[in-house]
Amino acid sequence: MKEDISTFDIQKIRNEFPVLNQEINGKPLIYFDNAASSQTAKRVVNSLIQFYEKDHANIHRGIHTLAERSTKGFEATREKVHQFINSAEADEIIFTKGTTESINLVAQSWGSKFLKPGDEILISQLEHHSNIVPWQLAAERSGAIIKVIPINEKGEILMDEYKKLLSEKTKLVAVNYVSNSLGTINPIKEIITLAQEKGATTLIDAAQAAPHIKIDVQDLDCDFLALSSHKMYGPTGVGVLYGHRDILEAMPPYQGGGEMIKDVSFSGTTFNDIPYKFEAGTPNIGEVIAFKYAMDFIDEIGHEKIAEYEHELLDYANQKLNRISGFRPIGTADKKASVISFLIDNVHPYDLGQLLDARGIAVRTGHHCTQPLMDFLEIDGTVRASFAVYNTKEEIDVFCEALENIVKKFS
Repeated sequence: MKEDISTFDIQKIRNEFPVLNQEINGKPLIYFDNAASSQTAKRVVNSLIQFYEKDHANIHRGIHTLAERSTKGFEATREKVHQFINSAEADEIIFTKGTTESINLVAQSWGSKFLKPGDEILISQLEHHSNIVPWQLAAERSGAIIKVIPINEKGEILMDEYKKLLSEKTKLVAVNYVSNSLGTINPIKEIITLAQEKGATTLIDAAQAAPHIKIDVQDLDCDFLALSSHKMYGPTGVGVLYGHRDILEAMPPYQGGGEMIKDVSFSGTTFNDIPYKFEAGTPNIGEVIAFKYAMDFIDEIGHEKIAEYEHELLDYANQKLNRISGFRPIGTADKKASVISFLIDNVHPYDLGQLLDARGIAVRTGHHCTQPLMDFLEIDGTVRASFAVYNTKEEIDVFCEALENIVKKFS
């Protein structure tokens, strides 16, 4: 029987994540690497066990009981995503391996049909490599040109410069909702509205936003939006691409094979309707089914409560960290999700990461797949601590004390 977490009891929330109840190097695990991948809720794991022990069968094409149960569970997740992001209909939800594949799908399918020589693609300086490289490849294939929206030293998009870059040549604006490296929350609705005024298509990388911010694609009025299950307390290998029906119907298939066809002969093929046109082959069935339970977990607590609690953690951590000698925050946007990137004077980020791991504290070090951003900031990388709804102020206390001890050893 699952816990009732609707009243926001931190211990009940932590009970959903048995992985937290272990020691690493003789110390209680403190997991601050949630921007890379959050931990998986117990109800999600139970769903996976149920599928592989009781329901394992391929979907859509079978008429036997297991196939029907699998299909029902798979499509129930599609309906849940539809509700979770408020799409106009469930058929606008396409399942992929993750945000990376979702963006690649658009870059290859939409890009192959709609990008022409001289068209301009706008991306920001904050982007993850997954929202840079696919567009570089698309530009190389089509003759389109990539232009970069600059940011300030706080890690905020310079909106005046963005407006200057927009023109009748702008074919696509592809930006993240929340920066994975700095935690910056971008003014995404304004970015979309300005792009629409120039007739541009918009794609939003919502991988970092989905666990922290309530997403309403109809309110945002974006053309595409991508997210990943594993950032949202769900399993790996599952992603979502949302797209307006009219745009998806106008796009050619991404891959060929089973499920994405209606009829096949050696003289030609008739493609399936959306979303199946973009879901060739056997998908990650059990993991897609389990993803529904991760979204249920988020909905039970509520995005508003999650955001409020995580903001408390962020403020508390910033106050404590700023007292540490040599602490230098990287990314100080006025609007931030629960991510703190930083450096400590005279201590290499990799050394910090290893020394913290020796104390049972998991953080991320490096360029966080945002090398162009690091080049702009003139640094090689950072230490990144990112918080989730199951983290606590007590864990932050231990983290800060560990950092202080490390600083003393290097001073």
